[in-house]
Amino acid sequence: MPHTEDERNRRRLGQVLRVVVSLGLAAAIFAYVLGSAADFSEVRDAISSMTGVELATLGLAALWNLVTYWMVVVAATPGLTYRQAMVLVESTTAVANAVPGGSAVAVGLTYGMLGSWGFSRSRSTLSVIVSGLWNNFAKLGLPVLALVLLALQGDTGAGRVTAGLLGIAALVGCVTLFALALRKETFARRAGDAAARTMSRVRGRLGKGPVEGWGDACAKFRGRTIGLVSQAWKRLTVATVVSHLSLYLVLLLALRHIGVSEDEVRWTEVLAAFAFVRLLTAIPITPGGLGVVELGLIAALTTAGGDEAEVVGAVLIFRGLTYLLPIPLGLATYLFWRRNSSWRDSAPPLRTVPLEGQAVTDPVPSP
Repeated sequence: MPHTEDERNRRRLGQVLRVVVSLGLAAAIFAYVLGSAADFSEVRDAISSMTGVELATLGLAALWNLVTYWMVVVAATPGLTYRQAMVLVESTTAVANAVPGGSAVAVGLTYGMLGSWGFSRSRSTLSVIVSGLWNNFAKLGLPVLALVLLALQGDTGAGRVTAGLLGIAALVGCVTLFALALRKETFARRAGDAAARTMSRVRGRLGKGPVEGWGDACAKFRGRTIGLVSQAWKRLTVATVVSHLSLYLVLLLALRHIGVSEDEVRWTEVLAAFAFVRLLTAIPITPGGLGVVELGLIAALTTAGGDEAEVVGAVLIFRGLTYLLPIPLGLATYLFWRRNSSWRDSAPPLRTVPLEGQAVTDPVPSP
């Protein structure tokens, strides 16, 4: 059913409102952080006190952090080269960081890039979902790890124990659902049919027709997922853990180089602050968590004992290297993708392997 002019206007108005609210919230958070957390001249002095060697090591750590997620995407997308992963990751990260609601736009760009290189929609979907699942598993697992490390150091409290138990329950629940979907085709088919019924009800209220075939699609997708996970789960897990810890390393180095010592804020407390703030970014309130991440880290690290000016300076450096730096890099890689034609339709074909008595596409490139 084509959209009427009124529907299109309402949709555009909703998009504009989301942009305004998102940017307004980010601006309000930054005004609070920079206005009340510390005197900005003290923050500037703390940043300017860093040596050239300290800045260089931070820059190298930030570049390594960028590279690590290329490894995740390559592991989740058999046939993708590291150069293609660089272009894909940096371009989509720039969109996610710069545009309100950019996460959804970034997913669309992912499909566009992979499709231009010859990856089918099903292969692209497999890459997006599996890499996203492993990323979320790590986001849920890191707070649990941080709390265990704090407990070993004797630094626990009722709030932290409760948060740890909730984190463990969420992680176990997510892994269990994923395992059931892979283990039983009937479970995957029922989940797809249930999702289809829910979506059909929503579409019905909008005057649109029902969706069909989601159960069969989930069952087919399950086969492809088993093919990928059975081949690449170790590589995916190692790459994902390294990626998250590399991002944490940038924050830890920024704190240490600016003057926040181990005696003030232990590395385990930095890990806990990092891990719980990363969980906040699962809800895309602002582009790339802009404002939310800064406020959360500054509050957690100053509460742990860090000097306000030094903590604010370190967090601003951390976000400059991990949030702002990918935007110009992503613009350059996006322009390269638009102009480069040598990678068009270059994805290698996939071989098929038997699975549960059927021939299914196994996401492993043919030799």
